[in-house]
Amino acid sequence: MKGVITVNNTKTLETERLILRKFNENDYVGMYENWASDENVTKYVSFNPHKDYNETKDILKEWINDYNNGSYNWVVELKENHEIIGNISVIEISKKHNNCEIGYVFGSRFWGNGYATESLRTVLEFLLKECDFHLVEAKHHASNPASGRVMKKAGMKKDGVLRERRKNKIINGYDDLVVYSIVKEDLNCC
Repeated sequence: MKGVITVNNTKTLETERLILRKFNENDYVGMYENWASDENVTKYVSFNPHKDYNETKDILKEWINDYNNGSYNWVVELKENHEIIGNISVIEISKKHNNCEIGYVFGSRFWGNGYATESLRTVLEFLLKECDFHLVEAKHHASNPASGRVMKKAGMKKDGVLRERRKNKIINGYDDLVVYSIVKEDLNCC
């Protein structure tokens, strides 16, 4: 039925170079080493660098339990060597308006290879086509324009700027939040 969100949740998705799958309990090592403890990454997200493997392990347990509640949360793995390099997830759903917000994080040593764009494009197609969301949005700090370029390359359009909506850890002040979105009809153009 049109306009009703289906419950496909975190289904394994593949691209030419990547596997997007559910987290498992052994992923904490790669998560910690490749992005959760990376200060270059965490300056742009809501969490601080993890202090040790146990902190990452505890969060991962929560995420794995959330699959029982229908969460959409993928670990991104390189096909060539099965190294996990990032995470992409739905962070908020509005059933009333049939839309959701997505977020992603990738280890800084994997930046500039197109992995974020490849992952985001794949998840957007899944959410809009298979899960029947009408709209998917994403936001980034204005101080992180590279994330906006990822969104644009994945087919999203810039909606606007929300003034001083997030704390900026670098300047110890506030940062604007830039909003992008894509609707189902936009998939035909990309």
